[in-house]
Amino acid sequence: MTHTIDGITGQFDYWRKAVMPAPLPVRDTTRVVIGCGTSYNLALAVAAALCRAGHRAIGVPAGEWHDRAASYLPEGAKADIIALSRSGTTTETLRAAEASRALGFHVTGVTCAPDTALAAASDTAIVYDTHPAEGIVMTASASLMLLAGYAMAGLTVDDTLAAHAKALLDAMDASDIAPFHTRDHIVFLGGGAHYGVMLEGGLKLMEMAITATQTFHPGEYRHGPISLIDEGSAVVMLYHSDTAQADAALVRELQDKGAFVIGIGGPGDVSLPVATRGDLAGAEALPALQLLGERHAQSKGINTVTPRHLSKVVVLS
Repeated sequence: MTHTIDGITGQFDYWRKAVMPAPLPVRDTTRVVIGCGTSYNLALAVAAALCRAGHRAIGVPAGEWHDRAASYLPEGAKADIIALSRSGTTTETLRAAEASRALGFHVTGVTCAPDTALAAASDTAIVYDTHPAEGIVMTASASLMLLAGYAMAGLTVDDTLAAHAKALLDAMDASDIAPFHTRDHIVFLGGGAHYGVMLEGGLKLMEMAITATQTFHPGEYRHGPISLIDEGSAVVMLYHSDTAQADAALVRELQDKGAFVIGIGGPGDVSLPVATRGDLAGAEALPALQLLGERHAQSKGINTVTPRHLSKVVVLS
């Protein structure tokens, strides 16, 4: 068993012991959720969940927020910042948090490392312990930050969710997905808050298996990208309970065109059950998506502990 597998399969004890934040009150401000890489993907999911809970919220790359906030929020508008960073030292996120706080915005920093610069730059710091086996690729820490964001949106994060996520992970591990590993065109699909989760699923496979991936909202896939689908395509669909019938219709169409489909929460060539409804299903699915990336890397003989060109923290001079 690799360190990466240890971090993926062993994360649920960390879910159970993590103290989740209380739901945020709805008020006349925009919640701007920022991060880089994995943390930006999570920011998109958290912002969507916050909007569903009645907040005005947007997810923005931390560097973009620092460099051109006016492209995302009118000058003079009120904002509260939620900054996500595993290390608490990512340069763009730290700079964006410091600049936001200088403007008088309340900054909540969510990190998996204590006593960091992000915690010092935040009005409120939320810090979680993560699995010690986690290396460069974010696994347990990504799940914990997503859970924290969903808790802020008022979703129920509890031991039952951890049990459902473990069951889905085990179902993925037990499934025959060998045809997936023979395909060289890989697509991830998810709508609403699931879009950010599937961006993260695609990023995990990209990082771990050094494989190009694409991620789309399901409804957008027919508008051009579907032209690439053939017998060399593999698709991962994270069904949303809001749009399950439409998602299933798209899956049938992709299968008819030659794609091998893993359906998470709905039909596919491999169909994996999801116990949770709504946006929270994305948190249930995330560890299984992480495992998919690891298994695809193993099929290519790639060591995911040290993926090429990557470091655990991006620090700019």
